[in-house]
Amino acid sequence: MIDLEFVESLIRALDESSLDSLELERGGTRIRLSKSPAPYPSREFGAQSPLPGAYGPGPTPGSGGGGVTAEPPTQPVPDDTGEAPGGNLIEVTSPMVGTFYRAPSPDAPPYVDLGARVGKGSVLCIIEAMKLMNEMESEVEGTIVKILVENAEPVEYGQVLFLVDPS
Repeated sequence: MIDLEFVESLIRALDESSLDSLELERGGTRIRLSKSPAPYPSREFGAQSPLPGAYGPGPTPGSGGGGVTAEPPTQPVPDDTGEAPGGNLIEVTSPMVGTFYRAPSPDAPPYVDLGARVGKGSVLCIIEAMKLMNEMESEVEGTIVKILVENAEPVEYGQVLFLVDPS
């Protein structure tokens, strides 16, 4: 059972802080509070297996919330050759503020590389937020044509992480 006073204290703490959202799991109950609504439909991260040797201490992946949104870019984005692709690329954005990791551990290969073919549900990366390792799954099918963030780099909510060619 959820203690209403506890939830109210979480709401007050969030209101008084500079945080935009807060997520807590306790006793099998997950509470997610956010000051601003998600601008696009979101999807929960799928709970996967724990990340042995992950980038620091933390619970298992999938305990964070948020979603992956895919929106077509407003303008064609040049690829590494400087040529604009035809404007059909899909932007995969960060569902939260956190730290971007390309692999499940420092010595493991990255989930995806340039040219990798991904399907719906393919793990693209990890976003670490408040010591929670959240696996980010693809909601689109296609080929990774650009990775716009370096490993272990901080990311913002809505920041474009990958460009995917759906063809």
